[in-house]
Amino acid sequence: MSTYNAVTWLLDRNIDEGRGAKLAFTDTVSELTYGELQTQSRRVANMLRRLGVRREERVAMIMLDTVDFPAVFLGAIRAGVVPVPLNTLLTSDQYAYVLADCRARVLFVSEALLPVVKDMIGRMADLDHVIVSGNDAHGYKKLSDELAGESDAFATVATHADEPAFWLYSSGSTGMPKGVRHLHSNLAATADSYARQVLGIREDDVGLSAAKLFFAYGLGNALTFPMSVGATTVLNSERPTPASMFGLMNKYNPSIFFGVPTLFSSMLHDDALKHERGGSRLRICTSAGEALPESVGNAWKARFGVDILDGVGSTELLHIFLSNSPGDIKYGTAGRPVPGYQVRLVNEAGQEVADGEVGEMLVHAPSAGEGYWNQRSKTRSTFEGNWTRTGDKYIRDADGRYTFCGRSDDMFKVSGIWVSPFEVESALITHPAVLEAAVVPEADPEGLLKPKAYVVLRSGADTDGLHEALKEYVKQKIGVWKYPRWIDVVESLPKTATGKIQRFKLREGAGG
Repeated sequence: MSTYNAVTWLLDRNIDEGRGAKLAFTDTVSELTYGELQTQSRRVANMLRRLGVRREERVAMIMLDTVDFPAVFLGAIRAGVVPVPLNTLLTSDQYAYVLADCRARVLFVSEALLPVVKDMIGRMADLDHVIVSGNDAHGYKKLSDELAGESDAFATVATHADEPAFWLYSSGSTGMPKGVRHLHSNLAATADSYARQVLGIREDDVGLSAAKLFFAYGLGNALTFPMSVGATTVLNSERPTPASMFGLMNKYNPSIFFGVPTLFSSMLHDDALKHERGGSRLRICTSAGEALPESVGNAWKARFGVDILDGVGSTELLHIFLSNSPGDIKYGTAGRPVPGYQVRLVNEAGQEVADGEVGEMLVHAPSAGEGYWNQRSKTRSTFEGNWTRTGDKYIRDADGRYTFCGRSDDMFKVSGIWVSPFEVESALITHPAVLEAAVVPEADPEGLLKPKAYVVLRSGADTDGLHEALKEYVKQKIGVWKYPRWIDVVESLPKTATGKIQRFKLREGAGG
């Protein structure tokens, strides 16, 4: 039986091809060349073996984006151990649930995040060791000390291409997160398709990702894609704000910026940063996590002279499977299938729909996960043979481009016609008074569903007569039946750590 370990292709190949001295990662405090990363990953593998962690067992990572993250992640995979990166913004109870669910033997945690987890550590029956990344381990094992005495030599475990290499937990936007098991071959599948054939990533690129490494989108942006060609990544351990992103752009002058729609909009509309230009080397940007409004894409291109490649991905499929491409961009759409992926739209009866009709998207993907851990029913309803059900509704136009309509549980009908929350939101944010918007269904006095909008206003917006003005504005933009019957002005919208609007929380508030 042939063997394949993702680290051999992702990391060791770079040293074999002469990039050992090239900078792989910088986190503004520390740096790692490809050669140093190889050494650190071998030490991590030796440490895990010394601690008695066996092949296929799990180790959890509650780690900020520093150079320690790729060392631990790749070191575990090298040892045949399964790393499980976790969202760094969860609560103590959520961490307890996930650690118990994956039965992690070791927890790697950044010092700054230790206070969130320390009270539940003793309740974890399978957890044998806690290793802290930082200057003070607070009585636990310190990562740098544990690695200091380890050998630089390690024979990479002869895993199989179809063997689980790592898990990622879904965002849990509608409940407790689900563990998606990804295989050794999945990383290369995303690099060979989207990174190489759409993004066109190069060895001389310097990348900066707003999305964190624990997120499937961020893992591809900041680890898989740059390492696939020997490029360099700038890691950011802080929250991605407009000020912090522009600060890193000014310092490191990246050639690729991987963002999300909310952040692109905030960067455009922050009055204190209106003179920022993003650096002289910036050549392309990408967006995922939620659909990019047409107005944001056009405004970004006008200001920075650089396109945003809006695309669609998921934790289950690891990265982007539907995207706009350089030279083939139509803002407001998600573009076309990425090479190597097939998509189809089906109705409630499972029949394929025609152009211009709304349907749920299914994807045939080389990077699809093996399934959910301990979630047999959900695995069967999502992973249907060669096809993965996304839960997203789209429309395909005559040119083969797809436009996002909303999550299947976000869509609703008004007067018998499907209404896309995203379409109404996109119309609202083009109004000069509106910064952000979210739309959910609300029942009128007769029990019929109609759109209700929650809006965040721009600083200094005139609110006199604004509600009626916004209703009329939407009617003129997209149709009289789609306008929001009710509008609430709020200070902020509920979002996941990756910037997706949590409409289910608004639906609960609206009684929808």
